[in-house]
Amino acid sequence: MSLSVQARPLAEHDHGHGQVSVQGAIIDTPCAIAVESRDQSIVMATLPVTRLLRDGQGPKQVFSIHLINCTLTPALFDQHDWSKFRVTFDGPVSDGSLFALKGEGKGIGLQISDSNGNVALPGQAMPAGLLQPPDMIIRFYLRLVENHQPLRVGSYGATIRFKLDYY
Repeated sequence: MSLSVQARPLAEHDHGHGQVSVQGAIIDTPCAIAVESRDQSIVMATLPVTRLLRDGQGPKQVFSIHLINCTLTPALFDQHDWSKFRVTFDGPVSDGSLFALKGEGKGIGLQISDSNGNVALPGQAMPAGLLQPPDMIIRFYLRLVENHQPLRVGSYGATIRFKLDYY
């Protein structure tokens, strides 16, 4: 749901009136995404070039999506019960299977995997998971992986979007 509220005077000399604009959406989903899971900033550990050269990847960094108020019965009568979900991560692509990074650091991409070891491919849904009402936490792991380009030291960053589909 999106909500935008504004209040502003209608005229410079008239300070006793204002205007409020409201917009939003009503959706029918089995779960809500907890506020703290919607927009996350994850700080990756500093990684020496020697480790990337030796191992080809960095250590895993955990992050999670917290689903709340889950129910398996849809509110509308013409829909079937929900029991599964799929997560899709999307963003710029590096080396076909990694998420691209921006910044000075080069020769690396970002890999996302779930707690079962399934690797997320940019823009493709991951294997289905089962919904567990009323709340559940889905854990994922980030790691830097060489992308077969020349390594260059420096800072990096990425923005990756995710969506959940229920069925």
